[in-house]
Amino acid sequence: DPVDEDETYGPGGIPDTQYTDFSGANLTGANFSGQDLSGLLFVGAVLQGANLSRCILGADFTDADLTGANLTGANLRGANLTRATLIGANLTGANLYGANFTDANLYGAFIRPGISRIDMEGVKGLDTAVGLVD
Repeated sequence: DPVDEDETYGPGGIPDTQYTDFSGANLTGANFSGQDLSGLLFVGAVLQGANLSRCILGADFTDADLTGANLTGANLRGANLTRATLIGANLTGANLYGANFTDANLYGAFIRPGISRIDMEGVKGLDTAVGLVD
């Protein structure tokens, strides 16, 4: 069952990852820094400005709003970001290998200077993602 938004946050305002389904939850500004989120569901969740730095993000972010999220140093291996919005997100130093960005919006997302398609080996959906500059 999806998380009850009144029970989303644990001590110190950190989301309680005992839940496995954050689908549709409003997690604006949430701090998941350094956590293993593998296998969790964030389908349609709002994670605007969330801190996902150094996280293991093998999770489902289909249709999620990650506008302005901090994903620096995150491991997105196997993450599903289909139709996700990552406008202005910071993915500096993130491992994108095997992530699915099909139809994702990456306008203004900062990955790192000089990134090229060859650096994105194993990343799915780049041909349909918008906003990624070669």
